[in-house]
Amino acid sequence: MLRITNCSITPMKQDNFSLRKVAPMLMAYMVMGFVDIVGVATGYIKQDFELSDVWAQTIPSLAFVWFFLMSIPSGILQDRFGKKRMLNMGIALTAVGMLIPFAFYSLFTVAISIILLGVGNTIIQVSSNPLLRDVISSEKRFASMMSLSQFIKAIVSLLGPILATFAAASFGSWRLVFLVYGVTSIVAYLWLAATTIEESRSTEVRATFASCLGLLKNPFVLGMTMAIFLIVGADVGMNSNIAAILSSRYGIGLEEASLAISIYFTALMIGRFSGALLLSRIPLRKFLLASSVLAIAAVVFFMVAPTVNLARAAIFLVGLGSANLFPLIFTAAINRMPDRSNEISALMVMAISGGALIPPIMGAVSGAFGVAASAVVILICLLYVLFAALSTKLK
Repeated sequence: MLRITNCSITPMKQDNFSLRKVAPMLMAYMVMGFVDIVGVATGYIKQDFELSDVWAQTIPSLAFVWFFLMSIPSGILQDRFGKKRMLNMGIALTAVGMLIPFAFYSLFTVAISIILLGVGNTIIQVSSNPLLRDVISSEKRFASMMSLSQFIKAIVSLLGPILATFAAASFGSWRLVFLVYGVTSIVAYLWLAATTIEESRSTEVRATFASCLGLLKNPFVLGMTMAIFLIVGADVGMNSNIAAILSSRYGIGLEEASLAISIYFTALMIGRFSGALLLSRIPLRKFLLASSVLAIAAVVFFMVAPTVNLARAAIFLVGLGSANLFPLIFTAAINRMPDRSNEISALMVMAISGGALIPPIMGAVSGAFGVAASAVVILICLLYVLFAALSTKLK
């Protein structure tokens, strides 16, 4: 069979799933989750170097600003040098970033470490999904594996604070988590380097800044990029405002209210694992529509829940509904234009910067109308995702 694209005519791959090739890719997603150690590290670094609140809060920015700055350059570079080579470069930068503060611990080396971690993670995020698409030819199986990869990343993110606390309590040094992550990154690098992967390459269009940004003129690409921007923004906004909303509405203490964050993350993991199983059987568009409707209904339920226990149940349902929105949109975009996967992946990862914009908007709404009203911003974000799913012909 032949697939006709805008650029060329290429053979259509049969479904030749290979665990030998998929396994090192899944380990790369483990490394992707290492960036979330910045959250728990910020508290320890602030304590160790007696930083002010203002300076301490700049630490996460050193990592996450690179999603906006490096996504398009990473997509351009991988179009020239290959996805696997760029993915391994991102893993290598992560390994170096992890080992530096373990060996030499100062405020300067910590800053360098977090910058390397941010750059490396951006490259991993841009390269991993298109390369996974090359490994898995079946569109349904690819959607399933995307959800599984996000489930793996979520587990790593959840385990990071636990490992740091365990290392501090058992061995007197929280920095041992850097050694664990560094060694794991090296293993991931060597395993991927030893794995042969046949990559798809664009034969006509070479990626440039102009070609990446030019794709935003395509209504489908613009819609999917905006959907990723709002999905990530809604996720970060939900995570960072759960405690404040519960405390404000139901008069419970902040510590008790904060426990609901773990309910949200638990729902995300359950949802992503379930998605990995179901997406091989359910069409992507139907799954996206069902997930969007569930998330929207759950947010409305959260906004009107009369008791704190019902609000906690609503939080769980929000997490369950929104768990697969990111991999579903990412999959839909790459499946539609596989020959432009490098550029699309770069735009999708750049859109992760929505996590930096939506929470301040929620803060502004909260200041003007009250903390509970900030949930309306999350609702609007999810309504757009539903609109995008309804108005676009997804495979």
